[in-house]
Amino acid sequence: MPGNGLWRTKSIEQSIADTDEPDTRLRKDLTAWDLTVFGVAVVIGAGIFTLTASTAGNIAGPSVSLSFVLAAIACALAALCYAEFASTVPVAGSAYTFSYATFGEFAAWIIGWDLVLEFAVGSAAVAKGWSAYLQTTLGLLGVETKTEVAVGSFKFDWGAVLLVGVLTVLLVLGTKLSSRVSAIITAIKVAVVLLVIVLGISYIKAENYSPFIPPAAEGSGAAHTGIEQSLFSLLTGYSGSTYGVLGMLAAASIVFFAFIGFDVVATTAEETKNPQKAVPRGILGSLAIVTVLYVAVTLVITGMVPYEKLKTQPDGTRATLASAFADNGVDWAATVISVGALAGLTTVVMVLMLGQSRVLFAMSRDGLLPRGLAKTGSHGTPTRITIIIGVLVAIAAGFFPAGKLEEMVNVGTLFAFILVSAGVLVLRKTRPDLSRGFRVPLVPLVPILAILACLWLMLNLTALTWVRFLIWMALGVVVYFVYSRRNSLLGKTGHAKVEPEPVIKHGEEPGI
Repeated sequence: MPGNGLWRTKSIEQSIADTDEPDTRLRKDLTAWDLTVFGVAVVIGAGIFTLTASTAGNIAGPSVSLSFVLAAIACALAALCYAEFASTVPVAGSAYTFSYATFGEFAAWIIGWDLVLEFAVGSAAVAKGWSAYLQTTLGLLGVETKTEVAVGSFKFDWGAVLLVGVLTVLLVLGTKLSSRVSAIITAIKVAVVLLVIVLGISYIKAENYSPFIPPAAEGSGAAHTGIEQSLFSLLTGYSGSTYGVLGMLAAASIVFFAFIGFDVVATTAEETKNPQKAVPRGILGSLAIVTVLYVAVTLVITGMVPYEKLKTQPDGTRATLASAFADNGVDWAATVISVGALAGLTTVVMVLMLGQSRVLFAMSRDGLLPRGLAKTGSHGTPTRITIIIGVLVAIAAGFFPAGKLEEMVNVGTLFAFILVSAGVLVLRKTRPDLSRGFRVPLVPLVPILAILACLWLMLNLTALTWVRFLIWMALGVVVYFVYSRRNSLLGKTGHAKVEPEPVIKHGEEPGI
């Protein structure tokens, strides 16, 4: 029965009805422009200033621009599926809410738990990166200070905690205010990126693009052995993932991290004035903008210097955009790039924390987490959850080393993309009557291609990442059976047993 067991589903109608509960109502303030800004704000971060250069030098050479295109295509396929879901179910929670309507409660819990990994780990890691850039930027401006200080046996990162604290206050004060602040900071960092592109064009040398796809080289070192090699290499025994076509494909899995976050736009659907039109425009518009910027930057940087000069140094120093400009005698560009990265990381942390709060808000409203957490404050935001997230992220960023968290975030995101893409196929079959503000073209081809693309990218992540991911998922299963299953509002009320009526807007035809 739908109201019992692990696979009870929550109807679309019930999800939408829940958005009108007085105590847990979110304010509808956002427009398509706001959502586009959020999307660009979270995707354009430090990755454009650092990941582009190091990936070109170590893995793909000039073909890194194609790696970004491939990663963008995988994201675009999933983005189309997100757009259909978000326009059909304009409710907070993104992939969690979509999964609840299609695969059932247990799958929804798993994906919600998975999104906690994506957003929380990402927020803490990026906050530490922001702190490091703050120290660098202050140094370039003549202010020598350390953002990380010793406190007993611990190292306390006051820069990261300061950032998280300020952003928590902004998010509590309102999503519209957060959007305005994000728009200002996003304008600064996009201006820096455009300056880098325009300035760098004059230093491009055509010979640096040849060979565009460097000859494949045998993988070597600890990173290519045991469980630290990619799952694809572990399963097939093939180790040639440096340069060549497979190097380009492997690089796509790495630079995919640079695109993470566009799915956060879907978590704000409930706070959008016209979600049927605004959410698809926000998701697809922001993805198109950042793809153009990423490809342009990679073409400029690999044209400015031979890719061999962008390899990581023996002492572990990674190449950045500043490295390419320094090689051409433009040392002052390092200051501009640091300011751009600082601005970029500010909005990334803010939007990731926003997404995290909306997912936990949706889970709390459904009773899978304590219901009291879902109460909204006078500003129409989930105040309690936002403050709790702020405290937890501040503790993680303030006291724990960042480590290599990128791949942990990658695997969680790709898993969410796969479920959302599969969910479109399921909902087209089970609820063809629903009014869809946006429809994925070429169904079932596009969702199937999205699933295959995401699976391929997941295979290129390390086996160690998969092990950590499975451990985190196992912990989530324990939490579900100990608390969430017993306290599920759907399990107690049986809303899903009610046969839903078609959701058809006035003047619209039913979906096909």
